[in-house]
Amino acid sequence: MPGAREACDTGPMPYPANPTSDLLRTWLFGAGAVPAVHEAMAASGAAVLIQDLEDFTPPERRAEARALAPALYARWREAGATACVRINPLDTEGLADLQAVMPARPDIVAYPKAASARQMQALDDTLTSLEHSLGLPLGVTQILPVCETALGVVSVREMAAASRRVRYALLGAEDLAADLHAERSREAVELDYARRRFVLECRAAGIEPVDAPYTFSDAEGAVQEARYSRRLGYRAKSLVRPDHAAALQEALSPSPAELAAARRLVSAFEAARSRGEERALVDGLWVEVPTYLNAQRLLGQA
Repeated sequence: MPGAREACDTGPMPYPANPTSDLLRTWLFGAGAVPAVHEAMAASGAAVLIQDLEDFTPPERRAEARALAPALYARWREAGATACVRINPLDTEGLADLQAVMPARPDIVAYPKAASARQMQALDDTLTSLEHSLGLPLGVTQILPVCETALGVVSVREMAAASRRVRYALLGAEDLAADLHAERSREAVELDYARRRFVLECRAAGIEPVDAPYTFSDAEGAVQEARYSRRLGYRAKSLVRPDHAAALQEALSPSPAELAAARRLVSAFEAARSRGEERALVDGLWVEVPTYLNAQRLLGQA
């Protein structure tokens, strides 16, 4: 929508706090037009609930799904979750999606197969125009690029720089594997390089990476994948099954033992510094400034 970006460039765009916390660990996708699925999502305990108007909603049911948005987002917020909608691309049905659901005030708009700064700028402009027309605070709606292609993975820094609304980016799984011409597997070796590069690019851009969903049915495999991605630096993961949410939330959260170890590191390092020493020895590990800061970060997550 012409002129929208110019209209909001008069000062810094406000960033309201997330409805639940600064770190949203679990991002659950669900069918856009199936009320039973919506209830299961609300009961799952996932931090972010995503009404998917794209792949999870057949075109003939999208109008029905859009009409559900006001009551649906209100229900999800009552459950303590952040309400998100994945729209279709703006050059297909995306504008119709936004015009229908924006009065319901989704907290986050997810953009499918995100691959360019131009897409993010166009979505930012459209959201600014709709916020203005609806009397909403400018910038209140966040953007989530869903990076489901090779180009999307390597372009995430440019997309993050294109809009101040981008605070998270999400890595795809099935579409990404198809774009790579890779064979999909439970072990996800075909996504390993993309997963490692994506967390690096997002951290360089100053945004939070959300790991790809585990799209198989077993919860054990989902937990194993979440633990692996956490070792790589991910603190959040997407999912497609409500029954996986609680296990993934636990896998992505610091355990009591990890918190106790972090407290020992912090205490020992601070005691060493108070004595004028540059580092501390804890359980055979020399604790220096980076390790100390990492331990503090872990405690902050809890």
